[in-house]
Amino acid sequence: MDYDIQIETISTPRPTAVVRRQAALADLPKVVPDGCGIVWNVIRPLRDSGAIKGVGRNLALYLDDAINLEVGIELEQPLNQPRGGVIGSTLPTGTVATTLHLGPYQQLKDAHAAIRAWCAKRGHALDGRNWEIYDHWREEWSADPSRIRTDVYYLLSAAAAG
Repeated sequence: MDYDIQIETISTPRPTAVVRRQAALADLPKVVPDGCGIVWNVIRPLRDSGAIKGVGRNLALYLDDAINLEVGIELEQPLNQPRGGVIGSTLPTGTVATTLHLGPYQQLKDAHAAIRAWCAKRGHALDGRNWEIYDHWREEWSADPSRIRTDVYYLLSAAAAG
C-alpha cells in the first residue's frame, strides 16, 4: 500500500481513558484488544448513565521503544478519578507525521515503517511516541478487511519541528 504521509499540528490535548501496559511486539494483537475491552467495561456504564459524554474511538499510544503503552478510548472530557484500573490521560500535542492505513491490523507495521522512512528521508526527528486510532468497527469489514481504517501518528521532536 502506498501511504500519503502528512505533517499536522495537534494543539488541543485529547482526553483518554486508558490502561497502562508493557508488551512484546508479538503480544500486541492480544494486549491492545484486551486493554480496550477493560476500558470499555469501565466506561460503558458511565456513558450509558450520562456520567460521561463523548466517548470516541479505540486507541493505542506507544510511549517508547520498550513498548510501554496506553490502551483505551478517546473521551471528550477528562476522566478525573481512576476506576477499575482505568485512568485518565491525554494524547500528545505538537507536530506529527500521520497517515491513514486501510487494511488488516496485522499490516499496520507497514504504515509505521512508511512514516519512519518518510521522516528519516526529510530529516524529521521522532519524539519516540506514536499512536494508532482505530475507526469504529463496521460489519462490512468482516467480509472485506482491506477497508479497516486506522490513523497512525508519530510525534516529531519539538527541536526538529521548530
